[in-house]
Amino acid sequence: MWRASGRAPGSERRRVGGDTPSPERADATSAEATPRRPRPTLSLKGRALQLLSRREHSRLELERKLAAHEAEPGELARVLDDLQARGFIDEQRVIDSLLHQRAGRLGASRLRQELAAKGVDAEAAAHALAGLKDSEPARARALWLKRFGTPPADARERGRQMRFLLARGFSAEVAARAMRASNDDEDSQETA
Repeated sequence: MWRASGRAPGSERRRVGGDTPSPERADATSAEATPRRPRPTLSLKGRALQLLSRREHSRLELERKLAAHEAEPGELARVLDDLQARGFIDEQRVIDSLLHQRAGRLGASRLRQELAAKGVDAEAAAHALAGLKDSEPARARALWLKRFGTPPADARERGRQMRFLLARGFSAEVAARAMRASNDDEDSQETA
């Protein structure tokens, strides 16, 4: 018969070396034995540089993340102006970084939305996305092939596959073309 704990009778785990820990071990495990040094408080500029060392951030992203740490009004704006003047904050690098990371998996409308959420200028985003317009059908097709690989068997499956592409920011026309291309490929393989 099994106990409520899920172990068989007589299989209780026992500590090796006795029931009570040794005094040395008790001290080593207590919080008082290992005093932690308080972390030095970073300046606003230090926090901004720490964030920028991890990935590219737009000015708006930094404003959102650092607003809670601003000691006096206007300090954050001065720090960000200084960082922007020195080239640490660059909108074009933010755009390039996002497109490099996400363009293979997302369509133009979703990329535009993510750039807007980062506070990137709409005109700069439109200019960058114009270069991706030609590759959008190929990217949608590659994503569709990676996820599904086979044409939909029925209308329900077709809707599911179409929603997958639409949710990733591809237009209905591009999504339909990507799925149609898969049917054309399969038809050409059958006739060959």
